[in-house]
Amino acid sequence: MKNQLRTFLAIGAIAGIGIIAPSAEAALLIGNTRGDSIVIFDEINGTIQGDFTTPGANGLRDPDAITIGPDGNVYVSVGGNSGLNLFDPAYPQDSAVLRFNLQGEFLGIAASGNGLTRPYGNAFGPDGNLYVSSFRTNQILRFDGKTGAFIDIFASDNNGGFGSLDGLNGPNGLLFGPDGSLYVTTQGSANNATGDLTFPFASQVLRYSPEQVLGKTSTTTPTVFIDQPALLPENPGFISLLGLAFVPDFSSLYVSDFAGGIRQYDATGNLLSVLSTNYTGTTPASNFVGGLTFGADTNNLFAVGFDFTNNNLGSVLTFPGAQGSSTAFTGSLFTDTVLLRPIGVAAVPAEAIPEPTTIAGVLLAMGGLGAARRRKLSSLSKNRS
Repeated sequence: MKNQLRTFLAIGAIAGIGIIAPSAEAALLIGNTRGDSIVIFDEINGTIQGDFTTPGANGLRDPDAITIGPDGNVYVSVGGNSGLNLFDPAYPQDSAVLRFNLQGEFLGIAASGNGLTRPYGNAFGPDGNLYVSSFRTNQILRFDGKTGAFIDIFASDNNGGFGSLDGLNGPNGLLFGPDGSLYVTTQGSANNATGDLTFPFASQVLRYSPEQVLGKTSTTTPTVFIDQPALLPENPGFISLLGLAFVPDFSSLYVSDFAGGIRQYDATGNLLSVLSTNYTGTTPASNFVGGLTFGADTNNLFAVGFDFTNNNLGSVLTFPGAQGSSTAFTGSLFTDTVLLRPIGVAAVPAEAIPEPTTIAGVLLAMGGLGAARRRKLSSLSKNRS
């Protein structure tokens, strides 16, 4: 199989005897929140290739959103449980976006401080700067994409984190469109006066125009690109929009719902189709859904999810050609015990993976660690049996 992916992407902290490596192929990087790790998944063969970097190292705690930056490096949002009371002394103080190269070597902190409180989405803008959603403060912060220096608060709910109608309430995923617009999923959450997380607002997709991104107009009022949609049969009574992914030609936008389902919208925000993510087959679904990405070398749409009734056992969902049923999960399913509450996912194209002349160590190949983790790609019918 494609051991070279593990070889290329997981050698950051390993030292040993060098060997020559073959060419790499496309992979997915998955933020394994309960494993404090980033897992490499071969998108072609449907196999786990190992850890991208040392689990838990360099502050890699509860990794969430993953972005491949314009510099070819990997940017990961980290920072612990977001649901705690803000005034709880145990509330995590390590919110940051970490930077790694494609060999899994830690390159430093790309964004932190300045009020950043449990970052989720992160994305690079047309200005080359790094935009980060600060979930618990209802803000999007902007950092210098190269130095990590804080620039400004790009946008907020304009209400000190207490939320506002059609505002930046619980910002989650971030994605820039081809015209420079910034799309943001919001959970509809806000803080109350005692520091607890509440859910008084709609879950929406907001859009900040190119003029707002460039600072030509105020970001006080974003456009509601997608208002909270209707519940799906698999939704457990709520909606929490999360992941964003444009089709490769940018003609439509797919949005994942943490509570279940993926919805496709056209360029004006009209609903085109629905893909069921209910791979557990219950009503409502007993699995939640994380981020989205299109494959680097395929036209497949990938999502990650986990079964909250089974110790947060994680899975990778594949929708060939981004097609599927709206009423029952009809994609392909890969499940492995190494996946523990996966949320973030990003595709790494083959051309982005460097070709080192040496590979550190005999690299687990002799011990067969990778083989022990692999599972064959399974269909829904097989996993339901």
